[in-house]
Amino acid sequence: MIEDTIAKIEKQLRASQTIRPERRAELLKLLETLKTEVSSIASSHREEADSIARFTEVSTHEATRSSQDQQLLDLSLEGLRSSARSFEESHPKLVQIVNSISRTLSNLGI
Repeated sequence: MIEDTIAKIEKQLRASQTIRPERRAELLKLLETLKTEVSSIASSHREEADSIARFTEVSTHEATRSSQDQQLLDLSLEGLRSSARSFEESHPKLVQIVNSISRTLSNLGI
């Protein structure tokens, strides 16, 4: 499930016409790191890992829409950050990656 969701996000990023090439490359690199980090927690925290992947998918969708709704983007990004918050102590790199993805997606519309 997680791998499918991340593959779907990658496909969405590659197909998006609203993302500058340098941002796309940055997001794809972050997504690859997220995939590794989420996979490492999936065996012991499956539901949490699924939530992180799904909120990443929703946030990516909202950030790459041709007509962006800032409120929906903000809500989806807050959900993404919240889904990773419980891992701040045990998996700080995961939280760092989620925060980086959130910042990057948030700045796409600027």
